[in-house]
Amino acid sequence: MEQYIMAFVIGGLICVVGQLLMDLTSLTPAHVLVLFVVAGGILSGLGLYQPLVELGGAGATVPLTGFGHSLVSGTLEDVQKFGLIGAFTGGLRSTAAGITVAVVFGLTFALIFDPKG
Repeated sequence: MEQYIMAFVIGGLICVVGQLLMDLTSLTPAHVLVLFVVAGGILSGLGLYQPLVELGGAGATVPLTGFGHSLVSGTLEDVQKFGLIGAFTGGLRSTAAGITVAVVFGLTFALIFDPKG
């Protein structure tokens, strides 16, 4: 039960920060999206995001900061295994499933429903 509460709290705090950034600054949702992915990547590269993942589980990995974390951690892992080529393959390998699901569902729903252009 504690896992669910921590996931809710961590994920909720990340979302609150995003909402405050949009409400209190002139940042658009697109700016916040990029900021969160980059922040997750930087925190991951510094070794600061993994403890948050261990504490909050899906609450830390599902938001956009978790995507940045996945990119950087996959890249670092592949660089250790394969050298320089890992810098090009690691991020894609670690996020391929999520990207594929987003593309497939986006295409599926665009075909099922009438998107407004």
